[in-house]
Amino acid sequence: MDAQTAATEKPEILGVKATPIAFVRAIAQAYDQAGLSADAALAKAQIPPRFLQQDHATVSAAQFEVLSEAAMRTLDDEALGWFERRLPWGSYGLLARASLSAPTLAVAMKRWCRHHGLLTSAVSLTLLEPAHATTGRPDTAQVILSDLAIAPALKEFCEVTLLRNLLGFSAWIIDSRIALHQVDFSFPAPAHVGAYAVLFPCPVRFNAPATRLCFDASYLSLPVRRDESALGSMLQRALPLTIRHYRRDRRLVQQVQQILRTPSAAPLTAEQVAAQLNISSRSLFRMLREVGENWQDLKHHAAMARAHHALMSSTLPIKRVAEVSGFQNEKSFIRAFKVWAGVTPAAYRSGQGTT
Repeated sequence: MDAQTAATEKPEILGVKATPIAFVRAIAQAYDQAGLSADAALAKAQIPPRFLQQDHATVSAAQFEVLSEAAMRTLDDEALGWFERRLPWGSYGLLARASLSAPTLAVAMKRWCRHHGLLTSAVSLTLLEPAHATTGRPDTAQVILSDLAIAPALKEFCEVTLLRNLLGFSAWIIDSRIALHQVDFSFPAPAHVGAYAVLFPCPVRFNAPATRLCFDASYLSLPVRRDESALGSMLQRALPLTIRHYRRDRRLVQQVQQILRTPSAAPLTAEQVAAQLNISSRSLFRMLREVGENWQDLKHHAAMARAHHALMSSTLPIKRVAEVSGFQNEKSFIRAFKVWAGVTPAAYRSGQGTT
């Protein structure tokens, strides 16, 4: 399979079982490598050992969080056997502290990637801003994950977890969801490919030339909003950051405005805008409510912006301006425009409302 899309957003609720058993097996394998039994950790997470033999079994995010923490503490390895050396408990906390004083997300992510190379030489992480990216859209930033020495059996769990670690921490440090454009993996699509719609709510491609996380570059300029006190609290329970997605999006309104104001044959619907953001229309409405905005207001402001542009840059008749602005008839457009600008469209065009 050359490509597989998992574009429908399905935010995971802690009680919903959506984490594939393959990831549980990977943790059990880490115990085996250390000559230990995973039975106690499985029992603590309420995961029956027989599930390990069931290819289509799943566990909840809460169960996986308990299992992961138990394994990392018992094995004293936050990498769970992926690398040439253990990463003792607290290693990723050190990465977080090294990034905390950064002024922007771009600097924080660069520090994380650079300092991760001090922990292990088995993988490398590199942030590519749009000006330096060799592929992708001009508004896309990329994190490239180069697998230098990971055992094939551990490759999927390692790469997925590393990208989720970085994505989760990055969203937390700016207190905002980060809109993903696409995620690529160099390994083949696994049997549990459906889980990727939860892990990465965007198009996901397998058998890609490289493993990479592609996201909206506008987030890189957002300021770091967390301090040492917040970090201390987060590190008490950091694992959910690798599983659950942020709902708040500090760039959402600007992104919606930009999409709505892009010239097109007809005004875009909520479904079309949501599709460009890799979310459902229901999620779009919910996320707008969370930041104190609503779809109708943004649609109206975009219509007025389109009307302004058409009036000032063309000689289109008012009826046609109404159409390109998304109004069904000229009268309703004139009425709405007069409320917005204080004058009629014709008067606005003649300069009576532009001073």
